[in-house]
Amino acid sequence: MELCVTIKGVSFLLQTGMGILGNAVVLLAYAHIIFTEPKLLPVDMILCHLAFANLLLLLTRCVPQTMTVFGLRDLLNDPSCKVVIYTYRIGRALSVCITCMLSVFQAVTIAPAGCHLSRLKPTLPSLVIPTFAGLWLLNMAVCIAAPFFSMAPRNGTVPAFTLNLGFCHVDFKNNLSYVVNGVAVSVRDFAFVTLMVGSSVYILLLLHRHNRKMRQLRRSQGGGVETRAAKTVVTLVILYVVFFGIDNVIWIHMLTVAKVSPVVADMRVFFSSCYAFLSPFFIISSNKKVKAKIVCAAEQDQRSADAQESNDK
Repeated sequence: MELCVTIKGVSFLLQTGMGILGNAVVLLAYAHIIFTEPKLLPVDMILCHLAFANLLLLLTRCVPQTMTVFGLRDLLNDPSCKVVIYTYRIGRALSVCITCMLSVFQAVTIAPAGCHLSRLKPTLPSLVIPTFAGLWLLNMAVCIAAPFFSMAPRNGTVPAFTLNLGFCHVDFKNNLSYVVNGVAVSVRDFAFVTLMVGSSVYILLLLHRHNRKMRQLRRSQGGGVETRAAKTVVTLVILYVVFFGIDNVIWIHMLTVAKVSPVVADMRVFFSSCYAFLSPFFIISSNKKVKAKIVCAAEQDQRSADAQESNDK
């Protein structure tokens, strides 16, 4: 196996394995929280749904991609390709949209009294489920074309206007359908990313204003809650702008050529999956509830192991 293929395979394998593990841990932590707490806060519901969307993305895109890189062929037939590609498109779209939703809800939560956004605070808990439903319906509609163009790989030359994913082909038949589909996906992504960036900038401005007022009181204390919240927002913005920005730049390039190089397609897959891989670890490190559940579970496992070792002796 060539060195570049080995490096690519190992990269996808690490990204897929660690990403699935991280998102599964977050979901299990929230499952435990649901059973131990009477009600989840809106932000916890959003983070839980985000972990599910990212897990869906990794399972339907990175797992078959990794298997293909290591030489496995004929993984899926035509119906399986249609289901996998459609599910992946929805999972990827939900990852962007739910992150935007998280940023907007945080902006409303910290909005000062008297502004228009603050009037929405009492209704936030009741808006979470309808917003989830709306995002699912929106993305199912936007991605509806994917199953019609998806099929198992065919022997021979890959036709023009076909995305060769390795385990599946997405054959758009002509330039018009190829460009229309790409533009619809890109416009949706850029719209939600722009809204997310705007709400994040608004949060940073509010935190900066508040920090200036409280500077005298906090001068002797390193960073306060506002500083930590600002770092969280900045990290979210960086993750979105960098990874989804690179993803969409590559996607726009792919729309301008009839035949896409496999190397370019692999690069897009890797960068588009980086957020799904990294976000659970960000959630674990920044969310006290999730971190507490994981630490508690680890301590229980350690006590069980110590007790078993004592019994063996």
